[in-house]
Amino acid sequence: VQLQASGGGLVQAGGTLRLSCSASGRTFISYGMGWFRQAPGKEREFIAASSRGGGSTYYADYVKGRFTISRENAKNTVYLQMNSLKPEDTAVYYCAGTVRGGKWRTADGYDHWGLGTEVTVSS
Repeated sequence: VQLQASGGGLVQAGGTLRLSCSASGRTFISYGMGWFRQAPGKEREFIAASSRGGGSTYYADYVKGRFTISRENAKNTVYLQMNSLKPEDTAVYYCAGTVRGGKWRTADGYDHWGLGTEVTVSS
């Protein structure tokens, strides 16, 4: 599967953005999907993940209550709704897919990665 993230941009603190990740192919429903981010000089970190059918979701503690992951399997798309953005949310955001499942919170749990989309939150 090939993944393409979009929806990044410049937003003021307190604002919202919705990122989208579109997948090619007809097997999207077979993939658990995750979002990660990487800020300059920092390691890539887990944000959120969704199981194949979307019935189970997982979040990093620092985004609980602010970010929501969702997916539309009919559109081969997974979303990340980001509310109450903070300057520390500034990073390049990546979507990733896995057929294995289970290892949601680390990058090595994913087999496919899209190019990132940049999010900048100004104070």
